[in-house]
Amino acid sequence: MTSVGQIESRMNDVSLTAISPLQDALQGSDVADRAAVLKRVPDDKAMLRAVAELTRDLGTPNPRIFWSDFLASAFVGYAGLAVAIFGGNVWLQCAAALVSVLALYRAGGFIHEVTHVKHSALPGFRFGFNAVIGVPLLVPSYMYEGIHNLHHARTRYGTDQDPEYLPLALMKPWTLPLFIVVSLLAPIALLFRNAVLAPLSLFIPALRKIVVERYSGLAINPAFRRRPAEGEAHRNWIIQETAASIWSIVLLTCVFTGIIPLNAFLIFLAIVSSVAVLNQVRTLVAHLWENDGEPLSVTAQFLDSVNVPPPGVLASIWAPVGLRYHALHHLLPSVPYHALGEAHRRLTAQLAPDSAYHRASYDGLAGLVTRLTRSTFVRGA
Repeated sequence: MTSVGQIESRMNDVSLTAISPLQDALQGSDVADRAAVLKRVPDDKAMLRAVAELTRDLGTPNPRIFWSDFLASAFVGYAGLAVAIFGGNVWLQCAAALVSVLALYRAGGFIHEVTHVKHSALPGFRFGFNAVIGVPLLVPSYMYEGIHNLHHARTRYGTDQDPEYLPLALMKPWTLPLFIVVSLLAPIALLFRNAVLAPLSLFIPALRKIVVERYSGLAINPAFRRRPAEGEAHRNWIIQETAASIWSIVLLTCVFTGIIPLNAFLIFLAIVSSVAVLNQVRTLVAHLWENDGEPLSVTAQFLDSVNVPPPGVLASIWAPVGLRYHALHHLLPSVPYHALGEAHRRLTAQLAPDSAYHRASYDGLAGLVTRLTRSTFVRGA
């Protein structure tokens, strides 16, 4: 078996060239100019070859890491939720609510791994995710499976066929606050979808078509229409949707009948809404959002995406479960989250300083949000 050292030794003989001057133009101050340049970025074949060569041994998920990380995050999240509801001290409740939000956010992030992982390598993990987090928090994995993979399709990324892309940097300034407000209301919308629309759609075919196309996917592109699933994916969809509908109906019934105190329900909603908002903020900086709708090269897609690598530690909180390496993930979608840090270390050490790879790394959340906000004011005003 070829060792990592042997691979790195071979890669030392490879000429790793940058794609300047296009890269330099991508650093310009005008977002429209950057968008135009992005479409002309060719693939950096040396970088892509290095990515393939140096990470061949990193594609296997570690079940122990997956299960322990996921279950520990869920346990802490629900424990914090319980203290936030039943704690007798306001400050204790607030602290517990914050812990709950961060832990449930991390646990919820595993929906991304469920979408990419080979389920034969992690038996039962999809069921575990949906039973512990997906159904209780109203985001069963069928709402992401079959959606997220389209975002990774070579010819769909950044186009109107991409369910997870909007040219936010090229849009009006008010789109960003609206983007956040929508996520704040997500739990209420999901309760209504599961408790009311899903059951009614069983008897109204026209409504079912709307529910499937527009309200069955975690997408941000309002023009995207989902197609019905087939085969095993359809079976998983129906099982998960039924479970989410039963949970939503039981939850609302318990609230309306007084079995669950209204105050406890509102705290639950507030925490789930906060998780959704945090995820939406993270989504704002997962990409630069500077493509205006045309297909891009793989390297251009990478450069329109974001890594926030160490030494900063805050990214491990607001971009957990490998999401701090989102640009790298677009090059290696099948590599599990726990291996992305090692992949980044190898590539950073091996690739030349002027390689395209280093152009996708950023310092942190604040700078990325500021860049995006400034772009909307300059371009969208």
